[in-house]
Amino acid sequence: MADRAKTQELDAQATIHVAGEWRAAVSGATREILDPADGQGFALVAEGDEKDTDLAVAAARRAFDHGEWPHTPVAERAALLRRVADLLVRDRERLGLLESRDAGKTVEEGRIDIDCVADAFRYFADLVAGEAPGRVVDAGSPDVHSVVVHEPVGVCALITPWNYPLLQASWKIAPALAAGNTFVVKPSEITPLTTIALIDLLTEAGLPVGVAGIVTGPGHSVGARLAEHPDVDLVSFTGGLASGTKVAQAAAPSVKKVALELGGKNPNVVFADACATDEGFDTAVDQALNAAFIHSGQVCSAGARLIVEESVRERFVAELARRASRIRLGRGTEDAVECGPLVSEQQRAKVEDYVASALAEGAVLRTGGRRPEAAPERPAGGYFYEPTVLDQCHREMRVVREEVFGPVLTVETFRTEDEAVALANDTEYGLAGGVWSADAGRARRVAGRLRHGTVWINDFHPYLPQAEWGGFGKSGVGRELGPAGLAEYRETKHVYQNLAPKPVRWFAG
Repeated sequence: MADRAKTQELDAQATIHVAGEWRAAVSGATREILDPADGQGFALVAEGDEKDTDLAVAAARRAFDHGEWPHTPVAERAALLRRVADLLVRDRERLGLLESRDAGKTVEEGRIDIDCVADAFRYFADLVAGEAPGRVVDAGSPDVHSVVVHEPVGVCALITPWNYPLLQASWKIAPALAAGNTFVVKPSEITPLTTIALIDLLTEAGLPVGVAGIVTGPGHSVGARLAEHPDVDLVSFTGGLASGTKVAQAAAPSVKKVALELGGKNPNVVFADACATDEGFDTAVDQALNAAFIHSGQVCSAGARLIVEESVRERFVAELARRASRIRLGRGTEDAVECGPLVSEQQRAKVEDYVASALAEGAVLRTGGRRPEAAPERPAGGYFYEPTVLDQCHREMRVVREEVFGPVLTVETFRTEDEAVALANDTEYGLAGGVWSADAGRARRVAGRLRHGTVWINDFHPYLPQAEWGGFGKSGVGRELGPAGLAEYRETKHVYQNLAPKPVRWFAG
């Protein structure tokens, strides 16, 4: 399958990877992958099901129970992860273009994603390579050696979303491998291409046969089977709340470890003092645009709820709407395009339904709210939707409460700090949020009161591989990235060694 590393076209008979071999689905079924910029098919992948999943899990089980990877020295595992990072850098242009065409984002966004994927592999390589072999526990006796050590969990089922296909896969695959696990990954059925390519890079880097598996196919069969499979020891899922709930329920009977990242409805709180200067105003508006409309708003941490102080609301929203109306929509591979299409016709229809309901409930449309006209860089068959700003919104609206996952920004206002905090926390999610203020003390104070897993002050969207990522409430359980992200893929063992054993003699005899 060397052609896969040289072209964008995929062999439909070879996108399921089991025990070191690329193969077709047992059923022979295939799925056409559509380019969201024009709605046309450009690749075929195997459409796996429960049978393919069972074969992949069995191979991963054998590789963990009888293979070399779980016992490979940490330095060697780290070296392999660094080789993968180097290969990602080598293939940056090809993978960035493939990510753009598969998910609809701009090529520049795709390139940045590949850089972040390489960073993740390097981070976890450095993390495990720099660790102590175990934590010594003082047992109070020179005759006892007591140490706490970390061991791999076992077989990991990794279920990833469609918006950041390779980046989200790397956040799971890199720590799973660093810890010594084997895995089966199920990418989204609509954006699987770069994850398939990553499996090839892992093989090229020298990963032992059977450690990495991939099954391309839908969530209701492949994902559901992975979550319930008795030979899977951990399931890590990133996606929507409804699907994540089903994953947790399926995993419960076997009491496997579960990590869920389920999205958010993220507030971006702007105080008037952040806009007191022209530079401050421009920066806050620019960052509000980035927060809401990067990747067409298809980001779990998108700042989709603008909560702005009443005294600057009209000026702020007017400028925001003016600039949003000028965002250049088009195919991500075209020059000067700033925002691509939504990932599918289904996703665009969902966004349209949310906007319609908001207008029916009293929201005021400031810009957008429709499909754009076709243009040379924007084919008529593409799933494009204009960046949309909805003013005068309130908490009872569906568009404010529920995750839209599209280029839609709602506007709420506040007058006091307490009111701003109350609005920001008035959500069942708790993934991320932003605070804008020229008063450093107030910014930190408000950030401390927000019930969200990540809070940015005078910024929005950056993340650090060294910092844990995850949310509160219905945004999920568990953490990715950072030391806690590695800990998700480990079990902890206490080894107590008595160097001078003696009889206890508690009982007669």
